[in-house]
Amino acid sequence: MPEIILRKVTKRFGKSVAVDALDLTIGDGDFVTLLGPSGCGKTTTLRMIAGLETPTEGEILIDGKVVFSSATGVDVSPAKRDVGFLFQNYALWPHMTVEQNIAFGLENLKWDKARIVKRVAELLAMLKIADYGKRYPSELSGGQQQRVAIARTLATGPKVLFMDEPLSNLDAKLRTEMRAELKRLHVETGSTFVYVTHDQLEAMTLSTRTCLMKEGVLQQYAPPLHVYHEPANVFVADFVGSPTMNFIEGQGRNVNLDEIKIVAGGLDLMLTPVSGSIALRDDQDIVLGIRPEYVRIGEGGRLSARVYSTLPSGMETIVKLSIGPLLLTSVVFGAIDFKVDGEVLVDFAGEACVVFDKATGAKLAHGRLGII
Repeated sequence: MPEIILRKVTKRFGKSVAVDALDLTIGDGDFVTLLGPSGCGKTTTLRMIAGLETPTEGEILIDGKVVFSSATGVDVSPAKRDVGFLFQNYALWPHMTVEQNIAFGLENLKWDKARIVKRVAELLAMLKIADYGKRYPSELSGGQQQRVAIARTLATGPKVLFMDEPLSNLDAKLRTEMRAELKRLHVETGSTFVYVTHDQLEAMTLSTRTCLMKEGVLQQYAPPLHVYHEPANVFVADFVGSPTMNFIEGQGRNVNLDEIKIVAGGLDLMLTPVSGSIALRDDQDIVLGIRPEYVRIGEGGRLSARVYSTLPSGMETIVKLSIGPLLLTSVVFGAIDFKVDGEVLVDFAGEACVVFDKATGAKLAHGRLGII
């Protein structure tokens, strides 16, 4: 399986910059999600790697081979990049059976009939659709159609599988099931997957690395749990996580190299960075980020809060808490509910509370947060 390297890849549409000087390395066998809001450049990036879109500038390598270079004029066609592309609408031939859809690309490559039959049988078994080989796409559910589309894409043994929001047409229950199937398929095939989504839950659950983009610019590229716990900036922290992170504006200053005193929302707090030291200007404007699961409700809490709203779902309850001028979100795990306007005690926990610079949005430190 190949490594994919993008060097200063830029794509302009007139005066609009869709992707801006993107540097990215997708490792052999990785499952990388290109994540971000609509219009951030993720689909354009995918199409440029696949050869369906021509970059304005930069260089792209697949398996050590230059497939695009603005400097030398190289631009290898999609058919010669040895990649498979799974589209959002599946693009199955309606007049062909499942077996014929999967075999179509192999017939074009002039495989002999016995070899095609064997390969189709392997893929039908792998994708658990062996009973549907003689059916037409119109006779299949959305999830079954998606498995056929994956089987057809995998038929020729591409080095890389590209997927552009392939689950967006499915209902919530089926999306969850197909995420599990895709993750299992990645392990079984050992292929490199590159997957476009605007759904941060898909990125968190599926990928080995997440590439988060905003307005064509890479914001952070790291394993999903690293992105969750150590977001590079306020945008990343706000985009990843559901419910979203709590943000409190305030001022911070160094007590020493190991501790930061924070005054925010009428609270006096102390943050102890988990690793490294940090130097703040006195009373530097900061934004404090606290994940909802770190806002702990319990008898040992040091702050009094009023329950503003409560949303129990069985597995967890999302609680909005009013603490002075602040309205914070907490997540309580388990089948627990709270009385609206009731009083509770609150504390902060966890080692991934984050301090951001208010002016730039960049992360300054993360660590344990305590109430003074």
